[in-house]
Amino acid sequence: MNSVRRKALAAASALTLGIGLAVAGGAVPAASAASPETTFLVLAPQGAKTDRAAARVAAAEGTVVARYDQIGVLVVRSTNPAFATAVVGAGVESVAATAGLGSALEEGETVEVAAADVAAATATADPTGEPLIGQQWDMPMIGVPQAHAVTAGSPDVVVGVLDSGISSTHPDLASQIAKDRSTSCVGGVVDTAEAAWNPTTSDHGTHVAGTIAAAVNGVGVTGIAPGVKVAAVKVVNNDGFIYPEAAICGFVWAADHGMQLTNNSYFIDPWEFNCRNDARQRPVWQAVQRAIRYSANRGVLNVASAGNSNYDLAHTFVDPNSPNNGTPEIREINGACLDLPAEAPGVLTVSAVGPAGEKSYYSSYGQGVVEVTAPGGDSRFRTQGVSPTTTDQILSTTFNTVTRTNGWGYKQGTSMSGPHATGVAALALSAHPGMSPGQLTAFLQNTAVAKPCPEGVYNPAPLHADGPHAYDATCSGGARNGFYGAGMVNAYNVVK
Repeated sequence: MNSVRRKALAAASALTLGIGLAVAGGAVPAASAASPETTFLVLAPQGAKTDRAAARVAAAEGTVVARYDQIGVLVVRSTNPAFATAVVGAGVESVAATAGLGSALEEGETVEVAAADVAAATATADPTGEPLIGQQWDMPMIGVPQAHAVTAGSPDVVVGVLDSGISSTHPDLASQIAKDRSTSCVGGVVDTAEAAWNPTTSDHGTHVAGTIAAAVNGVGVTGIAPGVKVAAVKVVNNDGFIYPEAAICGFVWAADHGMQLTNNSYFIDPWEFNCRNDARQRPVWQAVQRAIRYSANRGVLNVASAGNSNYDLAHTFVDPNSPNNGTPEIREINGACLDLPAEAPGVLTVSAVGPAGEKSYYSSYGQGVVEVTAPGGDSRFRTQGVSPTTTDQILSTTFNTVTRTNGWGYKQGTSMSGPHATGVAALALSAHPGMSPGQLTAFLQNTAVAKPCPEGVYNPAPLHADGPHAYDATCSGGARNGFYGAGMVNAYNVVK
């Protein structure tokens, strides 16, 4: 669906597998009306304590609900309509309202598979492995079977999944979750109760977690690094929005709780691109960048999805679709406007490919922006003469938030390619502990399998309903290029 392609880093569709298991995950409901109480980010000067800022908040009739002294950021709520003006003064560098600033995590439609089809798929899978491994075309594409002969990962490596929560009852994930490091960050406030970080209206995070670390236990699928642990860091609220304060909380939480990696399959704001020359958005950029820099300094590599809009992120273009929660403004996107967190400095940005190994029709790209590529699925484009199907998407763990049942299903998007790169990074750290985020980024690029640019204009979906040239794209660069960065991540190359 066109709106999904442009607005979200989420899955385009899902397919549930498993006899007796219900369809996983419905569409996320629309955002509710804004509350009279507004949330703000209040930034103290870089490197300064937040005491003076907190005093100004109180004087301006605001309440501090979360205090991130590590980065000089306060999360504040206030019903004072003049708060943003009243709080400005000594001890406050900048302030921005976050009410209504969020990107809907759209998940598209779901498709149910007949039990007979599931049984046939299970019967043809490797009986010595996981029952559904035969449908995980993405795993051999990046050398996972060979890597598992060397290592499946170390439990000392913990990956923070900044997403919609992880089902703690899923048979492929229950043993994989570091519960003592999991939390909800919704609202920018930490809540470590297990119910708080479990999924409520979206199974997106459960799917992502399965790709990274689903257990090898004779049930369902395998993850890329089943020996590592994942921590649920819930940043998606019940309306499907990722607000800046939640993402900031997530980055800081991961840094302070011993995580070496985070996976980020989302973008912040209703604007797909946050413009630093826009006074409405500059404080959000500053606060998010502080949080990312803080986590990197604490040894965390943050991995992010490139996006599903088929944009060339390295060049100026027109975005006619933001904000996604109001009347869109047609505006020119240039170097001052960045997709957060994907284009933030120090973040590993991942594009997507389908079963043919070519750029997925929806994947955004850009020379100097995309570092590596990984399987994300592509239900529209295959090699010539081969018809694509739903199974050309990525199979992983799912959770039906209505019936509260676990399952397995297909989704596609750079939301799915990101966790493939994160899983490979987790294996790399398991085999070679102690690498800094910068060293790990370089290692992933140097061990990737280079992919050249296709010649001419790339037209992956000429029969698409949006038109014969709706997904045209032009790749630039050589061994490292705009479509694939340094190339396809490879699990075996990082552990051998």
